[in-house]
Order: sequence, then C-alpha cells, then structure tokens
Amino acid sequence: MLNYTTHIKSESHEWVTFIHGAGGSSTIWYKQLRDFKKEFNVLLIDLRGHGRSKNIVYQKLKQYTFKVIGDEIVEVLDHLKIEKTHFVGISLGTIIIRDIIEREPERAGKLILGGAVMKLNVRGQILMRTGAFLKSVIPYLILYRLFAFVILPKKSHRESRNLFIKEAKKLYQKEFKRWFTLISEVNPLLSLFRIKDSGIPTLYIMGSEDHMFLPSISKLVRDHDSASLSVIDNCGHVVNVEQAKIFNDRSLFFLKS
Repeated sequence: MLNYTTHIKSESHEWVTFIHGAGGSSTIWYKQLRDFKKEFNVLLIDLRGHGRSKNIVYQKLKQYTFKVIGDEIVEVLDHLKIEKTHFVGISLGTIIIRDIIEREPERAGKLILGGAVMKLNVRGQILMRTGAFLKSVIPYLILYRLFAFVILPKKSHRESRNLFIKEAKKLYQKEFKRWFTLISEVNPLLSLFRIKDSGIPTLYIMGSEDHMFLPSISKLVRDHDSASLSVIDNCGHVVNVEQAKIFNDRSLFFLKS
C-alpha cells in the first residue's frame, strides 16, 4: 500500500485528500497543512515511487496506467474507511483525481485542481516528444530540470522549481521513465475530460503566468457548468507553493461554501 499520513480532527469532520504531481511528494503540501487541518481531516499520499512510497514493494509493472495509479489511492481510502473525500491536486495530480472520479464519482465531495493539466499546447507536445526521444539517452534529472525551466521559467518561480527538482532527485531512473511514458500518452484521456463535465463542483486555481496550461483551463471552465476558475496574479504553475496564502484562502472558502 502507498505511504500515507493522516491528520484527524474528529470523526464528524469531512476529509480532504491531497494528491501531488509527478516528481514531487506529499511534502509539497507543507504550506497547506496547518490551515486545512484546522477545518478538516487531512490525508496526504505519496504516489508510487515517490516520497516514502519509493521503497515499498509493489506489483511489478512494465508500464503504468492512470487506472493503476488511481486504484492505489482508492486502496488507501478503503483501508482508512473513507467513503467520501474532497480532493486537492496539483499538476499531474489533477489528472489522477479526475480519472478516479470518472470511475468512482461517489467518492468525491468537491475538487480543487491547482495548476491543472487538461491539454498540452504545442510547446508542451514538442517538449514531450523531445523527452520521449531523449529519455534513454540522457540522465533523467537533466531532462526533468529542462521541463522544470520550461514550465516554471521566471525568477519568481524559483522556489517551486527548486522544490520539484529536489524531490525529483529522489526518484529512480526506471521510475522516472515509467511516469514519463504515462504522461506522454495522456492526450486521449485529457480529450475526454475536456469534453465531459464531471458534474462535481470543481475549482480550478491557476497562476496568471502558467502559460502552458491556463488557456485550455479557461476554455474548459466556459464549457463545464460544474467548474469555476480562480486565477492568481503574478504566479506560475505551482500555485500552492508560490502563493500559498491565496491558494489556501480560496480553497477553504470554496470547500466550506
């Protein structure tokens, strides 16, 4: 089972489950924990191969699928007897959450999707194709640094960029390749998510400087009745780190409203 940490306020309080992105770990939510655990029971999960889940023995898989990744999260929920939870995700974690609730919508309360990935623009597609070509040629950390600088290019993005590079250093090379392959083949799934409204109240929180992903989210929100968008000024992709107070305030207001 995946490594997880719980912060329980009481049996009567609702749960919030945090899902990080590729190359990160549950530690990226350190700026959210204090505020959220005052209001909710909190569940933090390390995805397969990440954080403290890195050394757990899993079923061996040559290739990952979003169903496999999602089912491992649901396994933790079942183990803890959490029938329903709000979900908060960042970056790739937003895709994982969206896939879980596509298959098991009854498990979700509300969704907060930060730095959401629902479409790869031309630059993103070129980046993924380049990475797919180079992933067996150059060390994965060099490739990851390249991605981090493309997605988080500004000086003001340095903290979140360095945090993700620091966490990525803890991944094994083979693990990185499996996750990279998963991401590079995600377009058909994202196409479904853009077309189909989940019907679950969803708040997308995006940075105004998230040039790769904000345009597609802006369009999606116009087409989905259940979705709303909050844009944080002077902020890049990793909104929960760069503008934590604003992210927390808007997220908690949404969950409690």
